[in-house]
Amino acid sequence: MAYWYNLTTGQVESEDNKSQSDDLMGPYDSQAEASKALDTARQRTEAWDEEDKAWDEGPSDR
Repeated sequence: MAYWYNLTTGQVESEDNKSQSDDLMGPYDSQAEASKALDTARQRTEAWDEEDKAWDEGPSDR
């Protein structure tokens, strides 16, 4: 079963009770993963920001 995190309500939703909303993050494989959706998104964004910074700065051996 798939799960989603609803940004408006802050609730985890399953296929059985999924809202028809653009405010859903997912799907996730478990309720636990869906409940951590905002933390996961923040961690991924921070990692991508670091990758962008490293790309912009180029090799460190200059």
